[in-house]
Amino acid sequence: MRAADPGTTPDAGLAEIQAGVRAGLVQVEQALREAVDTADPFVREAASYLVAAGGKRLRPTLVLLAGHTGDPASSQLVGAAVAIELTHLSSLYHDDVMDEAEVRRGARSANARYDNKVAVLTGDYLFARASEVTAGLGAEATRVLAHAIARLVQGQIREVRGPGPGEDQVEHYLAVLADKTGALIAAACRPGGDLRAGVRTLPVLYLLRRGGPDAARVAAVLDGDHDDRSVAEALDLLRASPALAEARRTAQADVDAAKAALAALPPWPVRVALEEVADRVLDREV
Repeated sequence: MRAADPGTTPDAGLAEIQAGVRAGLVQVEQALREAVDTADPFVREAASYLVAAGGKRLRPTLVLLAGHTGDPASSQLVGAAVAIELTHLSSLYHDDVMDEAEVRRGARSANARYDNKVAVLTGDYLFARASEVTAGLGAEATRVLAHAIARLVQGQIREVRGPGPGEDQVEHYLAVLADKTGALIAAACRPGGDLRAGVRTLPVLYLLRRGGPDAARVAAVLDGDHDDRSVAEALDLLRASPALAEARRTAQADVDAAKAALAALPPWPVRVALEEVADRVLDREV
């Protein structure tokens, strides 16, 4: 499919892009299944677990959309989308182990279904498969993915380590999310699971920084009072606090910055599509 030229009407251009992305995502799903296929039945089952669980496939969608700024018919786009999604999925296996999560995308997490060792090794396996897929795309693609994985892991390490002496907790959190690409909006808009896991997300940090009895109660939940009633109470306090709106303003500033970066592109339909993704991403589920 050719890229929409500047003279294409917006509606027609967007329809063409949407059709191309939908077709590309079908190929991505097939390629993901093939990427986790292996002769060992157990490895295949464990590696396929989150692939089969589905998801928004936001990252592959963005790869396919970005392709319309150049050659949307490039055979490398699907491979790049698959490698990035495999990297994302591998990080979810590791995240669930570290967070001791029991549910992922409405089903039992891999560590709950199998055990922590299997979940960690499966995450490693998917990292390796992502690298293998990217190797077929050339040296530059391999370098880009390796750098992305390094930043992702760096962000996770910084999160586990926590802020250093004298380091502002909010600044530390934002730095972590700068490395864990895409996690900012999800963490800011869905704090419930993180509360149960004791994770201090951006709205929580803003509430704690404000202080007062509400902050003290939320801190108690974070520090170990994780029953359903306590988590629900903490969520109510968080929703009633100005901290949630403050966190959303921070996320909105990132969205605005992303849209400002798109201004360098010609006013083609693909730019409109990417701007729409930026506008909608605040309310998405990862």
